[in-house]
Amino acid sequence: MNKNSYTLFLLFLIVSFFVSPLTAEEIRMKTDVVVVGAGGAGLSAAVTAAEGGADVIVLEKMKIPGGSTNFAEGIFAVESSLQRKAHITLTKDEAFREHIEFSHWRADPHLVRTVINKSGDTIDWLMEQGIEFVGPLSLYPGGPRTWHVVKGKHHCAEIVKVFCSRLKEMNVEILYETPAIKLVKTKSKITGVIAEDKRGNKVFIKTDAVIIATGGFANSKNMLSKYTDAHPDLKLLGNMGKTGDGIQMAFEVGASDRGIDVVQLMGPYVKGEMGITPLVACLSQPFLWVNRLGERYMNEATFKFPYMGNALAQQPGQIMFTIFDEHSKKYVQEAGIDFGMGVYVPTGTKLEDIDSHLKRGMDSGQVFSASSIRKLARKIDVDPKTLQRTVDAYNALCDRGKDDLFGKPAQFLHPVKKAEIYAVKGHACGTGTIGGIKINYKTEVLDEEHRIIPGLYAAGNDAGGFYGDTYDATSSGGTMAFAVNTGRIAGENALIYIGK
Repeated sequence: MNKNSYTLFLLFLIVSFFVSPLTAEEIRMKTDVVVVGAGGAGLSAAVTAAEGGADVIVLEKMKIPGGSTNFAEGIFAVESSLQRKAHITLTKDEAFREHIEFSHWRADPHLVRTVINKSGDTIDWLMEQGIEFVGPLSLYPGGPRTWHVVKGKHHCAEIVKVFCSRLKEMNVEILYETPAIKLVKTKSKITGVIAEDKRGNKVFIKTDAVIIATGGFANSKNMLSKYTDAHPDLKLLGNMGKTGDGIQMAFEVGASDRGIDVVQLMGPYVKGEMGITPLVACLSQPFLWVNRLGERYMNEATFKFPYMGNALAQQPGQIMFTIFDEHSKKYVQEAGIDFGMGVYVPTGTKLEDIDSHLKRGMDSGQVFSASSIRKLARKIDVDPKTLQRTVDAYNALCDRGKDDLFGKPAQFLHPVKKAEIYAVKGHACGTGTIGGIKINYKTEVLDEEHRIIPGLYAAGNDAGGFYGDTYDATSSGGTMAFAVNTGRIAGENALIYIGK
């Protein structure tokens, strides 16, 4: 090779080094416990395992931690120290009986009992971690005071912040943008996890125990279609990246499913609104509710939001309208709302600026007004005769002070008579899937023959068995309670399994 050729060859090597794409590498790691998912369940599991002396690695597919926990307000508990101080007498026995009978015994009674029994202690554990609470409160009028609302502007996002800080103190690393893609099973037990980082590197982690906590599959249209009856346009609030990764990985190593068809439905929401707003609160007031056919379809004072969601899910197009007049508008301005939306728009809030909210809804095509029922019907594309007949029948009930159709209490019978008359359009929504992998009361994953898959645990919305076919609003904050408590239980049992 002459001098010029050699120079060109060196130049080629140098240029190739700098401009050629990097090839993916293999990264190998070893730890005691791998937690897949850094939401409420995963972080609880990681903190518990690390506090027990285990080496822990957390895998998180998103850029930030928390998942749906960032949008939650409070957590269910029974016989907590805060309830005792407030002279709240609800017992674990009563809560268990209410929850299991609500499910018609379709829920796993051992799992339900374990979570309820642990719930009060979990509040104390969270306070030891630095979490402060408001309450306990009731989520809806007449409900039990089991809802421990987290103090602070961002509520349960404070739990995420505290847990991440605690994990940093214990030198537990959260690998962000590093989703787990496969479980490693040797003979009958789990021995590792394969993940992929944001650079495309394969990450092989040898481990004795894996805790799956990826938050369900609310963002997977394929899984929603395959496993649930959810409407294709169902809006599931507060969910990002929930594509069922953990559930699918568990199924690949032989896990069975339980409650995978259960979706946590809620009351209606206003399309285009960002979160819980006064307009959403106005939509959910116990005025007159009609479906797209112009017919009344439920007792509008059914304040348990899963019941609202179930009823709306059966209506044409899963669309409804809340109809009210000037008198009712003045009522929420001066007396306040009868049904609050958590801590964001509490019961009794006076919607003094309701006109501006209604105008915003009109501009977005979600609120309509007219001087008569027939004119309003045309605007909302409902048969005028049917809507007029519905309103006339409803007004007659209001005049008598007795709803002998659906049994709405007299104090919520607001007639629709005085123009201007308004209609707020509502769509079905939910907050996620709440079933998937079959577990026992120790959160150990089970196969089709009810056998334990050694070394594998599941927590939070990836796991099934806590509900029947509907979320139980009596257990206000139940989704958060299931996440945090099963996370703790998984962490504790993983410690036992690995001998810590």
